[in-house]
Amino acid sequence: MYKVLVIEDDVMMSDMLSMYLSEEGYSVMQAYRADDGLRLVADFVPDLVLLDLILPDLDGMEVCALIRKRSNVPIMILSMKSEVSERVQALKAGADDYMCKPFSMHEMTARVEALIRRSSVMQIESAQQMAAAVEASDDREPIQLDFERRLLFVRGQLVETTFSEYELMRLFLAYPGKVFSREELINAIRGFDSFVTDRAIDVHIVNLRKKIEQNPKEPRLIRTVWGFGYKYTAEYSRKS
Repeated sequence: MYKVLVIEDDVMMSDMLSMYLSEEGYSVMQAYRADDGLRLVADFVPDLVLLDLILPDLDGMEVCALIRKRSNVPIMILSMKSEVSERVQALKAGADDYMCKPFSMHEMTARVEALIRRSSVMQIESAQQMAAAVEASDDREPIQLDFERRLLFVRGQLVETTFSEYELMRLFLAYPGKVFSREELINAIRGFDSFVTDRAIDVHIVNLRKKIEQNPKEPRLIRTVWGFGYKYTAEYSRKS
């Protein structure tokens, strides 16, 4: 049974979320304050966190950033704010999805399912493709993934990633040299039923470059294909 942590100070909203998720078969814990939510992230070890941005003791963006420092658990933001700038800020803080209130409970549960599915279960075909790619790669390949533990290693050093960053890196390594459109990358990390924009993909790429590139301002591994999208340049990485 997958576990969901709801950090929401509105008791009625929290109870409604808990009820719907419980009916879908999830084990749910509720927190009405940031401090209780942060404690439950460690004690409850959820598979996904639903996080309200307005909490009585701490700003939701700060809570998101604190959770991300401790865990790679998928985080879905719940907010009354619909501005694009708020969504971008949430992504930069480490969020994986963003829903504006009011929203459909059916859509919310569908997004929860999609995020958890992508976070906890790798498709057999993708795993086989990745295993073959790693086996065929040069020993000096600076980017390595631990599929079972969902970890990213850059030049032998463990690097923390968000769920979406890991999925993007997994896709790039599975198809080195392939040019992906932003739409393809959106579908790869979110599915068709979740809200995400081209701008969100660009934010994830910027964050990934900071983590894997020797000089993020002059990226050599994740290249921009102007007017279309991005590609991972395996040839350069093996020479680095």
